[in-house]
Amino acid sequence: MTGHGFIDALQFLTRLPTPRLRKSGPADLARAALWFPVVGLVIGFAIAAAVWAGDQASPWIAALLGLLMWVWITGALHLDGLADVSDALGAGHRSPERFIEVVHDPHIGAYGVIVIVLQLISKIVLLVPIAMSPSLLALVLVPAWARWGPLVWSVLVPPLSSGMGERFSHGVHNGVVIGYGLALTALSALVAPLLIAALAIVLGIAAFWKFRLGGLTGDCLGASIEVTETALLFVLVASILWT
Repeated sequence: MTGHGFIDALQFLTRLPTPRLRKSGPADLARAALWFPVVGLVIGFAIAAAVWAGDQASPWIAALLGLLMWVWITGALHLDGLADVSDALGAGHRSPERFIEVVHDPHIGAYGVIVIVLQLISKIVLLVPIAMSPSLLALVLVPAWARWGPLVWSVLVPPLSSGMGERFSHGVHNGVVIGYGLALTALSALVAPLLIAALAIVLGIAAFWKFRLGGLTGDCLGASIEVTETALLFVLVASILWT
């Protein structure tokens, strides 16, 4: 895990300005994946800061600024994957070959549009009670947990085809995955114990891809990040309402 790997991960996952490095190859992308949870914390801090700033006006303004920051800092990268996968699942049914054909189509279909709209609505609505809660630290952990997911999925689920999903599977070691999982579990236990449900969510998504299609693609990783984030926002809201 090198400094270059961290910069590569920032460049891949965010729109934040970074030092210019040499052109990255497949091996660099695999090493960058090892920094994904750390970059997730960076994304989480940026979102929490936007929510805090907006909350000086109202919880809805806070939620709007948080959502805008979420979309901007990630460049809507995972939303694009969510749209592609939604179209492919809708058209491909249980055929991996048809799924790959549709997911590689650059056009967005009705399923993709509907799911993106629902995803954005879900996030902004769930951010409102979070903005009204005493601490925003728990929100920081949501993108970190979601970006721990690709490490787990790459280890547990084989790639469906050559591409980004295959590149992530190279160089991801079990020890790193377990180490990040333990660290995030410890942090969650301190600020929002219900976030430990991320362990079940991530493993559940791995099981879904393994039994539904027998593998995954890079778009599946992006879509799964989005699903994990929304599921964890639901968990956070539940913890707020129950306390």
